Amino acid sequence: MAAERLQKLMAAAGFCSRRRGEELLRQGRVRVNGRVAALGERADASRDDIRIDGRPLRAAPPPLTLLLHKPAGVLSTCHDPRGRTNVLDLLPPDLRHGQGLHPVGRLDGDSRGALLLSNDGALTLQLTHPRYDHPKTYRVWLQGQPEPERLERWRRGLPLDGVATRPAQLTVLEQQPDATLVELVLREGRNRQIRRVAELLGHPVLDLLRVAIGPLALGSLPEGHWRPLEPQEWQRLLEPSA
Repeated sequence: MAAERLQKLMAAAGFCSRRRGEELLRQGRVRVNGRVAALGERADASRDDIRIDGRPLRAAPPPLTLLLHKPAGVLSTCHDPRGRTNVLDLLPPDLRHGQGLHPVGRLDGDSRGALLLSNDGALTLQLTHPRYDHPKTYRVWLQGQPEPERLERWRRGLPLDGVATRPAQLTVLEQQPDATLVELVLREGRNRQIRRVAELLGHPVLDLLRVAIGPLALGSLPEGHWRPLEPQEWQRLLEPSA
């Protein structure tokens, strides 16, 4: 078997994402044949003794991808140095440990809704590649009643960090005296993008729920619960979006 980069081997084994693997390498927590490994180093999993924090890197568990309904206040990460609740804390012990599950993409801590967890490193890499730019659908309660011209600015795109946001589909679903519910369909996901745009327009977000990732919808999945995806479900995500 040919030697491969250590972060790729860790991801393929379902131990962690490639990014997390790079962090572990920088922290000096990975050893190959008893020697601390460096970022960029390669190894052969069939011949070399690879250990993370003293534990051997084991063969990959069976591929598994979950659709999770993330509650607000839960972080889209596998580990938080401050001990805050993360998405793995929502899973039973047999899935939380030894399965190598990690979030595919992110959903900010204050937001709720659809989030994928997977132990398939190749799948994760493909789904986070710009080529697979699937629309993501959100239901967002905004403070107040935005004027039509402001919503049209959101649809067309407006500058954020000096670069215009991509055009968005925006539909008003409900209006109350002090709040408005809109449905947003985006094809990009900058850091806290919806909240920052809403602030710029003068109508801060009151609640944000992601209801679908491409063709995968939450449906009736309760908040804080998850379900495994059948191969035919996640394979649809590998079809480049139009």
